[in-house]
Parts: sequence; structure tokens; C-alpha cells
Amino acid sequence: MLAMENSCIVLDPNATCVLTNNERQFKMLNHAVDDSQVRGHQRVPSDTKEFHEATKRDALLRLRKDLDNLLQTADDAKKPILQKEMCGFEALFHRFLQEDGPSVEWDRIQKLPQDAVKDYSSLKTPQESEIRQMLDKLVVIKLNGGLGTSMGCHGPKSVIPVRNDLTFLDLTVQQIEHLNKTYGANVPLVLMNSFNTDDDTEKVIRKYKGFQVQIYTFNQSCYPRISRDSLLPVAKDFNIENDIEAWYPPGHGDFYQSFQNSGLLKKFLDEGREYCFLSNIDNLGATVDINILNRLLGDDRQGDKPIEFVMEVTDKTRADVKGGTLIHYENKLRLLEIAQVPKEHVDDFKSVKTFKFFNTNNIWARLESIDRVLNARTMNMEIIVNNKTLDNGMRVIQLETAVGAAMKCFDGGIGINVPRSRFLPVKKTSDLLLVMSNLYSLKYGSLVMSPQRMFPTTPLVKLGDNHFSKVKEFLGRFANIPDLIELDHLTVSGDVTFGRGVSLRGTVIIIANHGDRIDIPAGAILENKIVSGNMRILDH
Repeated sequence: MLAMENSCIVLDPNATCVLTNNERQFKMLNHAVDDSQVRGHQRVPSDTKEFHEATKRDALLRLRKDLDNLLQTADDAKKPILQKEMCGFEALFHRFLQEDGPSVEWDRIQKLPQDAVKDYSSLKTPQESEIRQMLDKLVVIKLNGGLGTSMGCHGPKSVIPVRNDLTFLDLTVQQIEHLNKTYGANVPLVLMNSFNTDDDTEKVIRKYKGFQVQIYTFNQSCYPRISRDSLLPVAKDFNIENDIEAWYPPGHGDFYQSFQNSGLLKKFLDEGREYCFLSNIDNLGATVDINILNRLLGDDRQGDKPIEFVMEVTDKTRADVKGGTLIHYENKLRLLEIAQVPKEHVDDFKSVKTFKFFNTNNIWARLESIDRVLNARTMNMEIIVNNKTLDNGMRVIQLETAVGAAMKCFDGGIGINVPRSRFLPVKKTSDLLLVMSNLYSLKYGSLVMSPQRMFPTTPLVKLGDNHFSKVKEFLGRFANIPDLIELDHLTVSGDVTFGRGVSLRGTVIIIANHGDRIDIPAGAILENKIVSGNMRILDH
């Protein structure tokens, strides 16, 4: 049995997790103003700063005690790995307490250096004879922690059918297998699951055993939600399934530490792998790109120093104004999210002229560099405080980080301005409408835009939440998916259905008022039309 008196508390995010309780308390009290000021109500009256510092110390001590009590309830076999996770959570919580004010001072943002963002068109295509060697140094990682609940589906989002009854996961496996078969390579696929998706994913991937792709999985951390009032965990024990609302996966920024903890980082380094390509599993445009790989490993590589981190960005449009962007700050490239922007500068942040690019969350990172940064304990990502209200009305916070925010922790980071086709996320049924339509054809698991489309941008589609937000209801409103080849903009609101063989072109707006219904008849061609009111197609 693991002795709980040796459980860890991270007072300094750069300290190692080996302090005993007595050592921890001693270190705590060394930071105190004096011993008399940390004894509950005996505290001497202090100024505002001292009061806040003392409150933070109390919060950290109480959290550590609660986490120790939680660990006591865990199965003995699981305690070592859970203890490591709680170490990570304490470090995150400590940084949360220490952060004062905005993480970015607006006036200190520097203009992006001229060579900070490379244009994709400037990348070279490698010789075919070199591709296999480069692919054998690559690991593909998909973020697979999300559920399909926002689209009305049960289980992992990755098992929602998106095209020809193929799921996100099916398409991903097809892509990697095609690479391996084409070039005689052995690119592994790694899925980062959450406690929400792990069991279901493990069952699903059994069907891929006969495919020419090795699949590995690991779980990201499982952290306790914190009461907004007490700053203490709301969980009472480590029986997560019985109280699943008390726990959460802490965002994809947890990838680095969890990847190392899983042992997979070391395994791939020992195999001679050099880079990983990481993306969201619901981004159907995030395929392995040989030209980018050549920039990292092949004859397009420049200089003696290796590139440690690449963030794929693409041109910002008015549909992307809330997306994270690349900035130059303290002489390093870093990700700026809208949550970090002072209120008075939000309009500046959304400006397409001021910030031309936004982050696709397609990341290429050097494995050896990930290992170095983690071991040096310099992985310091901005904390995202996510406020939630549980079903019982309790207000909680969950502390998260974003994978792209680690960019500032690496040397030699660059951005690559990629075509919009590499950013094709399916977050809502409006996105699903696009990828199911004739805008795209399917080729070896990859979606390719139709050559009949006269311009490379995708249409802007807005479907009303009340009638279209759930996949089952969305599918029931289309006899088949309309022709969208010439569509620029579509807005649909209210009780609207579409017959077979409908064609939508230019800008189309269809609004059925409350209590009304609009049935678009089979074979209808709507071009630059506004349809409103009530239009029923009745059977005769």
C-alpha cells in the first residue's frame, strides 16, 4: 500500500514532487510572513496584498489536505498513477493562485518578424525516395477526448458517422494506412482519450486489427472540479463513475505531461522517432503533409538548429474572429487566445487587418524537445479558467490549458500559413452539412474539395439551434443533402425541411417564424433568395 504521508504537493511548479508532509509544511511556512500569521483567526491585520497572499497559502494547504483524503479512497493498485496526476493538478492550482492580472500586456505585443510565419507555397516537395525515411520518424497523434453530446450523440465524438457511414476515426485510420501502404512506411496512430471516451474507444479500435497501422492509446489526466466558493474539490472519493460531474479532463494542453507519463514518449524516442503531428480528431483537413514534414526533416530544412515547434495557421476571416492568433511577445512566438485579451482590446483582437492569422490547432513538435522541456519543468502554459454550473446548482471552476500555448516554451518555433483546406473542423451540424455535401469527394480517408467549386473558400452556413443542432433531427430535415457547389452563404431558422435534389446558390436565407413551417420542394433551385413565412408541401 502506498504511504499517504509521502503524497506530493507542488509549492513551486519547478520543484520535484518528493516532499513529505513535514517538509511541505516547512517549505510553506518559510514563505509565510511569520508563523503567527498563518493560524486561522489569529492572523494579524494586514494590508490587501498580505491578506491575498495569506488566503492563497490557506487555499493551497486546504487543497493538499483534501487531495490527500481523496487519494486515501483510491484502489491501492491505482494510487501511484493517481498520485502523479494529483501532483500535476496541484502544480496547476498553485499557478492559478499565483497569477495576477492579464498574462499578456497589450502594449508589449510586438509585430511578427518577417520570417516568423512561412507561407505554405514556399515549402518544397521532397523526392519520393526520401519520403519513407521521413515518415518513419513521425508519430501522428489525435486528440480524442471529446464526447458527441453537443450534437445530440452518445459516446466519443470520433465515432459519429460523417461521410458514407464512415466516422472521424474510420477516416483517420484510412489516411494513415494509405500513407503506410503508399510509401512502405510505419507511421503509428496515437489517440489521446479522456476518461469519458477511453472505454468506448478501446472497443471500437479492435475492428482495425487487420489494417496496416499500429494504434496506441493513452489517457489524459482526470482532475477534480473545484468549488468556486471554497476553492476545494467537490468530489468526495475517487469513485469517478459514481460522481462523474465532479471530475473533468483538463484541456488538450495536458497532452505533453500525459504523453510522457504514459511511457509512449520514451518508446517513440527509443525507436528513433523525431516529430509528432498533433491535431483534433474532428478536423477532417488535418492530414499528414509531406511538404511540412520535409521542412522539418528533409532538404527544405534550414540552418543547424532543428525547428522544435510548428503551429499551422491560416488566413483569418470574419467567421474566425474569436480564434487564437500568433503574436511575438518577449522575443518569442506565442499563442494569444481571446480569453487573454483585455476587454478594451477585444475589437482589436478580432480585427482581420491587425491579426491576419488564426490557429488551426494543427501542431508539429519535436519529441526530444518535449521531453527536455518537461524534464526541466519549464512547460508553463496560460491557465484557462472555465466556469461551470453543475446540475445541482453548484458553481465550479475547472482549470485547463491549450496545447498551442506551449509554443513559447520551445526554441525555434515557427508558424506556417497553410491553405484553408487544412482546417475543416466539424463542431456543429452546419459543419456536417458541408462535409456531407458535393463540395467534397472522399479519397483514401481525406476530403478533397470538388474542382467544380470556383473558389477555395467554404460557404458560411448557419443553422438554427432549435431545429438543427442534433444530428438525428438535422438528418431528418433533408431528403438528401442539397447541391452546395455554388453556395456562398446559407442561413436557416425555424421549422424548415428540404426535399430531394435541392440546389442552393449564392446567398440563401430561409426563415420560418414561430408556429410556421417551410418545406423546400424537391428539385428547387434557390439562388440569392430570401424565403420566409409559411410554405407547406402537402401530399396529394
